Amino acid sequence: MNLQPLLDALELQEDAARALAGDLRAQIDDLQTRLREAETHLEHLAITHKTVTGLADRLPAGPPDLPEHPDYPRILAAFNHATGPLRAKGVCEALGHELLPKNVEGTRAKLKRLVKLGILTEADTGNFARKQ
Repeated sequence: MNLQPLLDALELQEDAARALAGDLRAQIDDLQTRLREAETHLEHLAITHKTVTGLADRLPAGPPDLPEHPDYPRILAAFNHATGPLRAKGVCEALGHELLPKNVEGTRAKLKRLVKLGILTEADTGNFARKQ
């Protein structure tokens, strides 16, 4: 019996298996490199997250959002031009509203809301000023 063809076939299979093993090792090396890079990137992101979180309480708070009504920016503009505290009636006049009780009370309610938001202060009852 001639074993040579069988040995040649086995050698071909061994060569193919060695080539496959080499390719897989190369892929593993590439994947390990990519994994190390991804882990390093994750570490950097974690450090950045920790730094930003640690600094967040030191950053000044932005101004609170104004309620959605066109009078609020106009009210603040009136206070920017005022030299002293304003009463609800004076703000109504600055806004060009008629001095009807419903308009004055509506404006007073808006001024109280701005006090609650920390934008205005009420120094004396009914006297409102821009918070310094």
